[in-house]
Amino acid sequence: MAASAPPTSSSRNSSTTSRSIGIDFGTTNSAIAVAAPGRAPQLATFADGGEHTTTFRSLLYVDPEAPGANGMPPRVSAGAAAIRDYLVTGQRGRLIQSIKAHLGSRLFTSTNLFGVQYRLEDLVGLLVQRLRAAGEADLGDIGRTAVCGRPARFSGAESPEDDAFAEGRLRTALGMAGFDEVVFEFEPVAAALGYRERLDHEELVLIADFGGGTSDFSLVRLSPTDAEIVGVDGVAVAGDAFDGRLIRHLAAPGLGLGSEYRTAFGRVLPVPLWLYEKVERWDQLSFLRSRETTEVLERLHHEALEPEKVAALQHLIDGELGFQLHAAVERTKHALSHDEVTTFAFRDPPIDLGSRVARAAMDEWIRHELAAIARTVDALVARIGVAPADVDTVFLTGGSAFVPAVRRLFADRFGAERLRGGEELTTVATGLALRARG
Repeated sequence: MAASAPPTSSSRNSSTTSRSIGIDFGTTNSAIAVAAPGRAPQLATFADGGEHTTTFRSLLYVDPEAPGANGMPPRVSAGAAAIRDYLVTGQRGRLIQSIKAHLGSRLFTSTNLFGVQYRLEDLVGLLVQRLRAAGEADLGDIGRTAVCGRPARFSGAESPEDDAFAEGRLRTALGMAGFDEVVFEFEPVAAALGYRERLDHEELVLIADFGGGTSDFSLVRLSPTDAEIVGVDGVAVAGDAFDGRLIRHLAAPGLGLGSEYRTAFGRVLPVPLWLYEKVERWDQLSFLRSRETTEVLERLHHEALEPEKVAALQHLIDGELGFQLHAAVERTKHALSHDEVTTFAFRDPPIDLGSRVARAAMDEWIRHELAAIARTVDALVARIGVAPADVDTVFLTGGSAFVPAVRRLFADRFGAERLRGGEELTTVATGLALRARG
């Protein structure tokens, strides 16, 4: 998203004691906003080449051939700089995305990157450190106190205990980035506070906040001066899951999904599905680059009935081309937000994938994810005892708010005339800053 004009020097140098800080740490994008008394919230802008944006890509690049000073671990970059480093170095390092999606999982404790052991908290802490530094380059010192967003339910959390565990890990990571005092606020509630800035009357508003890993919902009674939270819920289904479905149908068949191999004993078996389940998930794809997986693929390539497809999968993994594949899928998804038909293409020989795809096909592929979102919304409304006709406005925010099938889901329940949007990628950060200001 293009940023507004950079702040003046006077706003950048304002005393941190007069400003309140909101941090939206997202699965795909992050943002920082500040709110000073009597002034509209201000978003940090981040340099991206010759442009400025109000969002910071939530990814890291670890470069094994660029060690830190005095024998420190390999250099780590983040955001747009991580993407540039990854592309410039020929993908020799490791690009890490969707770190937030692992916070609720007790199975992901740490990972070894080029001889250095990183806890999950370390990786999140590094990312937030870089986010903070980039924000301070624009806003000046932002202090050590902040309100940070969190989903209604963390991705990977299967119980309230897991959810508390995830929040604790995030708090630890924020502390590593210099935030000693942290208050958490539900992301859809923060979005409601951001939307409240537009109001001149009271409304019962359903906020639908779609991130990369979770979709979160809140019913809030809003007026220009007050916000009463009526109910909050969420589900671990969002943009990343949509991307995974597109990869399964558009890319995975050309990489060997559905093909077969003949064992040494003459049995014909399908190429294992687990390989493609990891290809579908950006946060899992890098784990395929292991000795064990390499040995499996070498055997499959030798025994495959369509060896060229397995060779394409090997090239994808060995060449660390997950970023490029997921970017191609993102372009396709975005095109289908406004076009009925588009073309998916991803080529890096021997990979040569291309096909026409209709929006109706994508709608069918993501039907299970849409059903999970619908069940969560319906359960929230039923639990509160509110009729759909009582909801004045539905405010859709986050990247997947642009997907027509998602919008139709809410239009069918509440009426298309009640749907609102705008500032889809930064409303949460703005609301968090307002929450911090009080």
